Amino acid sequence: MVADLSAVADPNTGFAVYDTYGLGRHNGWIVVGGTSLSAPLIAGMIGLAGNASAMDSGRYIYSHRSGLADVVRGNNGYCGRDYLCNAKVGYDGPTGLGTPRGTSSL
Repeated sequence: MVADLSAVADPNTGFAVYDTYGLGRHNGWIVVGGTSLSAPLIAGMIGLAGNASAMDSGRYIYSHRSGLADVVRGNNGYCGRDYLCNAKVGYDGPTGLGTPRGTSSL
């Protein structure tokens, strides 16, 4: 289990970004999601919160849960029917504690 937070997991419904590098047919405007989008998105939100020094572990997030929206539906499609693979109320494997509703939890 590695997820503490989640953000924009589906690469088919993510954000539009402009690719200036041009990797084959994937140049110009492309839609990205998953870790390629969520990691820099959360990092940027931590920067906006101005609280990076408190983020040396997940402890801060766990003590500031009120700023997170709990993801209670969906799955990662890779394993059984327990909390390791399926979203549920509270902590779960695919979405951690949830997704930020702004920067208050960061």
